[in-house]
Amino acid sequence: MQDLRISLLQTDLIWENPKENRDRFEQLIRGLEQTDLAVLPEMFTTGFTMHSAQVAEQQPYPSLDWMRNLSKETGIGICGSLVAKDGDDYFNRLYLVLPDGREMKYDKRHLFRMANEEKHYSPGSESAIIDFRGWRIKPLICYDLRFPVWSRNRNDYDLLLYVANWPKARTSAWEALLRARAIENYCYCAGVNRVGFDRNEVAYEGASGIYDMKGVLVNEIARDREAVVHHSLSGKELLEYREKFPVHLDADDFEIT
Repeated sequence: MQDLRISLLQTDLIWENPKENRDRFEQLIRGLEQTDLAVLPEMFTTGFTMHSAQVAEQQPYPSLDWMRNLSKETGIGICGSLVAKDGDDYFNRLYLVLPDGREMKYDKRHLFRMANEEKHYSPGSESAIIDFRGWRIKPLICYDLRFPVWSRNRNDYDLLLYVANWPKARTSAWEALLRARAIENYCYCAGVNRVGFDRNEVAYEGASGIYDMKGVLVNEIARDREAVVHHSLSGKELLEYREKFPVHLDADDFEIT
């Protein structure tokens, strides 16, 4: 299991302007050196908007094509969520695309009712895991972080990813929950959050973080500023920890129904 180099792109977002946001992220991604995976915030093309019918991308999804082409050109995997129309439904949909052409999608399961997200989007029903460079990666979205059963590790993933627009008012919960998800799932856990203000004047602090399987923060936290957080995840350390402290062998056996 080789090391995996990840980069969290903590930026401000231009409200409901997919092209300008894509252009900014493309510049950042093309400037990355020695990384395997670039992780973008939730709704990276629009900000956390409830105008789903107005801004939703329709198949074949221009932003997904952009991710595919850029990943192939740069050799970097790209992960982030966008507003997608599928049939008659709108989804807060995450894509993780890889340089070899493989990809996965995940529709946000837990919709943030305090912003009426459930009135404008349909919930997903399935999580997903993809293998990349020997790492099994499970990506989730923002509010999903508060629901540990949904992210439970059944010894089927090594890295838990959260893309988010998590408000500054609840940054302490963001940091505590990322650490908790890492510890309870004996995995690396990384969360990327935006900064700045959205059109609703909601403030975002960032505080993007990468936590190891012991819950130790491995990067310096950047607050209220744009930043790119880099870290090389050690596959050797993860495997050694799981062998020495096999907590998963005593996990309760239950299923989500």
